[in-house]
Amino acid sequence: MVKDERVSVIPYTLHLDYDYWDYHDIMSAILPIDEQDEIPSGFSIIGHVAHLNLREQYLSYKHLIAQVLLDKNPTVKTVINKIDTVGEESEYRTFQYEVLAGPNDLNVEVSEEGCEWRFDYAQVYWNPRLQTEHRRLVSQFRAGEAVCDVMAGVGPFAIPAGRKHVFVWANDLNPASHASLADAIARNKVGNFVRPFNADGRAFIRDAAALLWREPARAVALPARRPSRAASRALPASATATATASVAQPRTFAHYVMNLPASALTFLPSFVGLYAAAGIPAGTPRPKVHVYCFSTKSDDNAEQRDLICAEISQQLGFEMVPGDGEEEGTVAVYDVRDVAPKKRMFCATFVLPAEVAWREGGG
Repeated sequence: MVKDERVSVIPYTLHLDYDYWDYHDIMSAILPIDEQDEIPSGFSIIGHVAHLNLREQYLSYKHLIAQVLLDKNPTVKTVINKIDTVGEESEYRTFQYEVLAGPNDLNVEVSEEGCEWRFDYAQVYWNPRLQTEHRRLVSQFRAGEAVCDVMAGVGPFAIPAGRKHVFVWANDLNPASHASLADAIARNKVGNFVRPFNADGRAFIRDAAALLWREPARAVALPARRPSRAASRALPASATATATASVAQPRTFAHYVMNLPASALTFLPSFVGLYAAAGIPAGTPRPKVHVYCFSTKSDDNAEQRDLICAEISQQLGFEMVPGDGEEEGTVAVYDVRDVAPKKRMFCATFVLPAEVAWREGGG
């Protein structure tokens, strides 16, 4: 007998509604064909806020784009679009924006590297795309070193560094950034290591060096580490569980951080005569300076390295050339990220030359 292996086909209706499709699917279906070369997708999420930077060709669709984005991202409550250029419109790096969807509420909570911040995104600068750069630079700081963060913002370098037991003097000119920085210091319990300041960056470079040099010695006790269970059993009953360790604050900064890429290079003259003005004796170790800047783009960045070194040389009155940033007179230029089709962000690192540090009549 031959077994009948025919399969019955049962009619079934599949309904694929709006919830089924993702953001890109929907925008591909809605936008005109000639506007689909680069569907807007490069937005940043800061807490519950999605931050768009729409190109002119998409502005007529901005509210539609924002609503779809809001619908397809459950954590997003507000969508905004930037309408000017950060760092060029405001000395505080804030920007003008328009709300495209949701309430006009930019009071956000963010986390990075295990640290937490609360701030009004309309009043301070924060860029989630710099997390990798924050991590890269902080990894170069060592426990017990002192860092002068000249344009600290709300502390994306300072707070993680403080958690590593690095002494950070963190400054920002923006009162709102200073307030959020102070809140983050308390929130992340790094008050023994991170100190907030609200001063002009050029003056702070020099004042901080002199104040740290003259400040009375202090040490911070570190939390005792509990021994392992096996080690505890090996200790006599009368033995102390752990020895208390401490970290002493040094008298000079090992690093200066200057994260204001639109203009930070113009702050470099403040380093001329820095140690001479502070009364720091010759032979004292000099700091590394990490200064952020913008330049053009090329495949190998060779032209950009030359241009950045030429600008640093002019600002310091001392010839600086591309190199590893360790040997005096050399600059290591690190490619941070692209910020526009023809614009790139760099970090230039160099050891402050002795001739510059002790030059008389500088500043």
